[in-house]
Amino acid sequence: MHIAVVGGTGREGRGLALRWGRAGHQVSIGSRDAARAQERARELAPAVGDRGGSIEGGSNAWAVERAQVVVLSVPYAAHGETLRALGALIAGRVLVDLTVPLAPPRVSEVHLPPGQAAALEAQALVGPATPVVAALHHVSSTLLGDPARALEGDVLVCSDDAAACATVMTLVGELGLRALEAGPLRNAIALESLTPVLLHLNKRYKGNASIRFLGI
Repeated sequence: MHIAVVGGTGREGRGLALRWGRAGHQVSIGSRDAARAQERARELAPAVGDRGGSIEGGSNAWAVERAQVVVLSVPYAAHGETLRALGALIAGRVLVDLTVPLAPPRVSEVHLPPGQAAALEAQALVGPATPVVAALHHVSSTLLGDPARALEGDVLVCSDDAAACATVMTLVGELGLRALEAGPLRNAIALESLTPVLLHLNKRYKGNASIRFLGI
């Protein structure tokens, strides 16, 4: 599968690109600065090895045009601007939104945006023909970037489109995590709101907290 990671030069984007490349996918890292994305891709490519995948870099538009699945990994401050710039290119593709509407410097407090969740705002911007999937809000970027470390925990996946949800759950499983279908896209309000709690726990207990559900 061809995956675009928009905003892929950040820590979480780089980690996702590396692990999906090692799982055999063709990954395009996108950035507003194409040269920076190309540099990051060159840094990551050797770690993919001969597993059948690849990592390349370029502009956000270049990355999206090549992809079947687009992963949006940008700060909330750039969320709307990025989607408005790429909306026509994203149309018809699966859009995975892992954005959390944090309000620096108080990142350990829940902040609901005007649209109640970044993923809901994304769906309103791209329109009903483009399925939005909310996922991957609670995975440590530090752990993602270290392929020698196995990932642990569950990933909640929300969408109003069953096929898109299934596609993303498969991609989550290839990261070594358990994907759990967590209902309609509106439930992204809860997913996004849990991230500041995890940030608080990480600061308080000096760790890399993840989530795991028992009994299922």
